[in-house]
Amino acid sequence: MEILTFDVCGKLAHFRKYYANNTAMSFSIPPRTTILGMIASVLGEQKETYHEAWQSDKLRIGVRVLSPMKKTFHRLNLLSIKGLEDFSGKNGRIQTPFEVVSGLDIKTDLVRYRVYLSCFEDGKTAFEKIKVAFLNRQQVYALTLGTANFTAWLENIRLFDTHKIKLQQPNGFSTIHSAIPSQVVKELKFDPDKDEDQLEEDLLPGDFIANHNRELSRMDRALFSTASKGIRVILKQEYYSLVGGEEPENILFLE
Repeated sequence: MEILTFDVCGKLAHFRKYYANNTAMSFSIPPRTTILGMIASVLGEQKETYHEAWQSDKLRIGVRVLSPMKKTFHRLNLLSIKGLEDFSGKNGRIQTPFEVVSGLDIKTDLVRYRVYLSCFEDGKTAFEKIKVAFLNRQQVYALTLGTANFTAWLENIRLFDTHKIKLQQPNGFSTIHSAIPSQVVKELKFDPDKDEDQLEEDLLPGDFIANHNRELSRMDRALFSTASKGIRVILKQEYYSLVGGEEPENILFLE
């Protein structure tokens, strides 16, 4: 087994919640579908052509918040457009709420996520192609954290092989650094008054039905830390421990 990890970094992020009609609310972490879009940008894949080949029964994806973050609302002055002739701005503007993910200090801090990528047997061909492109820095298109103007870049690309991956059995409380599927959590330990115990739970898009069809076929309910310190939990299943990096990491995939 191999696990490819890479960090995606940027100044600001916005991962629009598709079910929010009157406000542009944002997920705190990139959903699985968004991460696939990032990978597709690196490989130069054509839009909407990779969903079937990279579904969750083929590629395994996990994500971790690397730097403490916050979300704030801002007002965008957008043109009021009801027809083609309204692009001149004659109808004035509409202030629209827009949620932005940033570091705790927007002047100095960055938004950082770590992505974990592995595969099942049916996804080996796709995984090998992705692995070669990332390890050799063969990036075709630019990366963004959600919207086109929130540019991003890659850092710390690493490959963990079988010798650096340990499958751990749950034995009491463990610290898990990645986002955790909510259904595998048996018990949770945290103090809401501590800064390092800032947790969120959200329902994230997982898979689209098919290529060129953005109707969802699966959702991921995930629990994660926005303070990057990991979560103390008792799990119902095994987890992976990655050794050989700057620190040992305990992770799960969103599946």
